[in-house]
Amino acid sequence: MTPLKTPKAVAQKSAFNVDASQQKKSVSQRHGFKTSEHVVYPAHGVGRIIGIEEQEIAGMALELFVINFEKEKLTLRVPTGKLESVGLRKLAEDKVVAKALDVLKGRARVKRTMWSRRAQEYDAKINSGDLIALAEVVRDLYRSEAQPEQSYSERQLYEAALDRMAREVAVVYKLDERGAIQTITDVLSKSARTRRAAENAAESDGEPSQAA
Repeated sequence: MTPLKTPKAVAQKSAFNVDASQQKKSVSQRHGFKTSEHVVYPAHGVGRIIGIEEQEIAGMALELFVINFEKEKLTLRVPTGKLESVGLRKLAEDKVVAKALDVLKGRARVKRTMWSRRAQEYDAKINSGDLIALAEVVRDLYRSEAQPEQSYSERQLYEAALDRMAREVAVVYKLDERGAIQTITDVLSKSARTRRAAENAAESDGEPSQAA
């Protein structure tokens, strides 16, 4: 004969079921990533984890990060077990952002190859998810007022790299996107002016010796 369940036992079981249900719904962290955290997804740039959910696909339970990219009005679901293969990473640390800004101060390093080949390399860097690689593209494609204008395709790649870089700088430095773009372009323009002044000074110093 099956023993009767007392009201207390029923209440305890119900409480256990509620707790288990709440625990399942309240998952907020996996593999070092948590909800509301900004992350970098290589193909789209900076996004924010808005949830961790479970879906059943082909009879198997699959856990997913739900990532929102507000600017693109895009939401992606990324399996928590495939983070390494898709390249999802945390935001760069302050020292990495500072290093990326230092990269902007250097001279453009343009390879003597066909533009189509260089464009592919720039595109690969933009979609690499690497902040330093993004800074290299921004540096190489930047044009000061004293330089020839960019071609249409150069401008597109430059703006794509600048946008990706600015969005990460903005979140790390707690700026709006416009402020981050201003920070980046200020570094670029100041470095260009400094190099131009140094070149002019070198030319001036060289004139007497050439005349002699």
